[in-house]
Amino acid sequence: MPTLLHLDSSADLASSRSRAIGQTFSDAWWSAHPDNIVVYRDLQKDPLPHLPDAALHWPRRLRPEHAAPPEGAEALQEELLAELMAADVLLIGAPMYNFSLPSSLKAWIDYIHVPGVTAPFDGDTQPLAGRQAVIVASRGGVYDEGTPTADWDHAVPVLKLILGNALGMSVSVISTNLTLAEVIPARVDDIPRSERELAAAHTAAADLGRRLGVRES
Repeated sequence: MPTLLHLDSSADLASSRSRAIGQTFSDAWWSAHPDNIVVYRDLQKDPLPHLPDAALHWPRRLRPEHAAPPEGAEALQEELLAELMAADVLLIGAPMYNFSLPSSLKAWIDYIHVPGVTAPFDGDTQPLAGRQAVIVASRGGVYDEGTPTADWDHAVPVLKLILGNALGMSVSVISTNLTLAEVIPARVDDIPRSERELAAAHTAAADLGRRLGVRES
C-alpha cells in the first residue's frame, strides 16, 4: 500500500507551524486514496539516542575489522532504515533552530545516511532515488535572497544535500517565515506577511499532499 513516512521534530508541541503544516499535508495524503497509509514518528516526543558508535555510519561489510557497535543501536538503525525504505513519500517537519536542524532530526539523519546502503559509496547505491521527499521548513526570521541573512539557513540546504544529492530523492520544500513576528515586538510590522506565508504554506501542503497521494496510489 502507498505509504507516507511523516516525521516531526519541533520542540513546540502546542503551536508549532511545521507540525501544523505537516499535518495538513498528511491529512491530504491520507484522504487522497483509501489505500494510503501514514507511518508517523515524533522525534521530539520519542527522541532517538545519538549515534553511539561511528561504525554505524557504515554497513557491516565496510566496517573496521574489530568494530562492535551496540546490538540495540544496530537494531534501531535497521528499524529506521526499513521504515524509510518502505515509504513512497517522506515528509519532514523541520523548524530552524539556531540556524540549523533540531538535534532530534540530525540524530535521525545520522542513522539513515549510510554510504553503501542508502547513499553511493562503492557503487550507485540509491534505493530511494526518485522517491518524493517533502520538507516543511519554519523559520523565525526571514532569509530572502539579497538580504544580509540570505545564507544563514543551515537547515534546508543540509536536508536537500542529504535527501536529494546523497539519497537521490526528489525534494520539495514548503516554507513559512517570520514565525516569531507575533512574539517579538520589533517584528510587529511583519505579522501580515507571516500570516500570508502560513496560509500559503497550508494551501501548498494540501495541494501537494493530494497530488502525491493520488499519484502514488
